[in-house]
Amino acid sequence: MNTMTLWHISGWEFAALAAAALLVGFSKTAVSGANTVSLAIFAAVLPARASTGVLLPILIVGDVLAVLTYRRHAHWPTLWRLFPAVAAGVVIGTLFLVWADDAVVRTSIGAILLFMAGVTLWRRRKAEAGAEAGDGDEPDSVTTRSGRAKARSYGVLGGFTTMVANAGGPVMSMYLLSAGFRKLGFLGTSAFFFLIVNVTKVPFSVGLGLIDGHSLLLDAALAAFVVPGAFIGKWAVNRINQRLFEQLVIAATIIGGLQLLLR
Repeated sequence: MNTMTLWHISGWEFAALAAAALLVGFSKTAVSGANTVSLAIFAAVLPARASTGVLLPILIVGDVLAVLTYRRHAHWPTLWRLFPAVAAGVVIGTLFLVWADDAVVRTSIGAILLFMAGVTLWRRRKAEAGAEAGDGDEPDSVTTRSGRAKARSYGVLGGFTTMVANAGGPVMSMYLLSAGFRKLGFLGTSAFFFLIVNVTKVPFSVGLGLIDGHSLLLDAALAAFVVPGAFIGKWAVNRINQRLFEQLVIAATIIGGLQLLLR
């Protein structure tokens, strides 16, 4: 961890990180996956490898707030089906981080962001083409053979992207929507999913030197901004024009990914 970078960020850079932390809270209680914008901001302000370690505790704070808000709506059969594949993806991502230097990680994060933007656009187009969801919180595809195969493939990709770049949100969003989750079931299941997965990632990040005492002090200063973001998200979830917001998120994600690739 480049602690000198953490202690010598400017006021504008801290303000950018604070805004990103606010967006984390908002995304956890309103639009899952929107924190890809936060990822781009963290990776732009901090060294790419260091940014993943600093962002992880911020995400966990948001996950706790999301679980407290939507804990009654989680679908545990789906979670249990996902976890083994996600664990494999996390291990693969950890091995990648052992090998990759900061430039490779930065390029990888940029490429992942652009890929996630493409995935989101594809998901939106598919939904607009008439994909129908069920009426309740129960998904209708997690017990079939194709549903199990889908869970494994999305799980591995989600585990890898969340370990390397904390960018598993769009992957799991697409999976949960394709499985037929309605809004509350979606938010409750994703809240528990990311809380468990992100807490599991902590020992790996510590072992890789991505989390240390200095990074946690910065996290302590930024965590205060997650809370109001979560309250704003809870207030806005039934009021927000989600179509417009997703368009803005996709545009910001593409810009962030290009910025990292061209940096």
